[in-house]
Amino acid sequence: MTGRKAAKQTIGEKLKRHRKANRLTQQQLAERADLSIEIVRKLEQNVRRSTSLATLHALARALNVPTTALMGDAAEAAARAEPDHRPLSLAAIRRVVAPVRGLNGTLLTAPVGDPPTLDVLTGRLRAVDRTYQRNNYAEALSVLPPLLADVRAAVDIANDRHRPDAYTLLARTQHLTGNLLIQLRAGDLAQTALTGALDAARQSGNEDVAATVVQGMCWLLMRQGRLAEAAELATATADQVEPRFSRATPAQLAAWGWLLVAGSAAYARDNQPDVAADLVDAAQAAAVRIGERAPEAGHLMMVGGFDSGRVQMARVENAAVAGDPGRVLDLARLVPSGPTPVGSSWQRHRLDVAWAYAQRREHQDATGVLVELRHLAPAWLRQQRYARDIVDTIADGRRRAMTEDLADLASVVGYTP
Repeated sequence: MTGRKAAKQTIGEKLKRHRKANRLTQQQLAERADLSIEIVRKLEQNVRRSTSLATLHALARALNVPTTALMGDAAEAAARAEPDHRPLSLAAIRRVVAPVRGLNGTLLTAPVGDPPTLDVLTGRLRAVDRTYQRNNYAEALSVLPPLLADVRAAVDIANDRHRPDAYTLLARTQHLTGNLLIQLRAGDLAQTALTGALDAARQSGNEDVAATVVQGMCWLLMRQGRLAEAAELATATADQVEPRFSRATPAQLAAWGWLLVAGSAAYARDNQPDVAADLVDAAQAAAVRIGERAPEAGHLMMVGGFDSGRVQMARVENAAVAGDPGRVLDLARLVPSGPTPVGSSWQRHRLDVAWAYAQRREHQDATGVLVELRHLAPAWLRQQRYARDIVDTIADGRRRAMTEDLADLASVVGYTP
């Protein structure tokens, strides 16, 4: 239990613990490290959530501890978006997403022993999917690499009967890996993971899974500013997999609906609101057909979770892209209420609401939404440039000094006046 708590400590908490163990005051530590006392104080108070590697080196030398003793877990550091940590923290996941192969195509580091059964691996994937949806990126980073390696090994030994299921599992595992890497802004590595997911989906013959992977690729393309490619990929794939409503399964309808939503988002950002609106309307038809039924057992949020609420959030998002804060708030009131949702779709929707409040100079309401996200999904929020822009708008429009909540948000999202 003690080790687990220590692994989750912030840099400031680790620094304070080691300073006290050395019986040093903040002033004495600052002098030993040749740093200002303000740096030490702000780190220990968690006002500064990140710092340079050079500063950590200086503090570690003054405390006579390894620098890693102040960094903590590398994956957790990446999830907090701290500088100088990403290359180390993504090393494990990079090794399995882009493994080194020899001249004959064999892996440089081959797995030892037989992998678990497909049922066991599927259970592990569902568990890490729930972890991802809860925004626990540090834990997802730690468990995905061994899972992906085991799934690959399972594909290699699968017989003809089980090979399609094995490839389906590989596609879904790589899809989730790609989604996580997108959240951590490791775009090139995410593209490698999603390309591998699409290849595995083709090998499986499962068109629904392949379509959901394409939706993930569209999301990545939009993050890269490749709007025309994202729009074309989404709509072309949607045309290819368009289901016949009279006999379509919920999975087929959901895969098609997600593609339409992705295409709508791309067209909205490419200043084609009419096309975007048409695609959202078509997605709504798919959601209505699915109905508000409960997800199937073993349902994966990353390839499902499609309903009328998600479509309504897409309408809100398109209104925000169009720069219409009043319409954003009107449409947001129509998003179905219920238990607090999880996942980046809901969080992105709440950022749209915060943006609308900020644009209308309703700064207290805007800050309130951001504080809600700060508590719900801090790791996710730190990665969002959109959140930083909203904080910038609030800060520029304020008449008084920053409130404590706003100052904390500014620190979290990396905003500097």
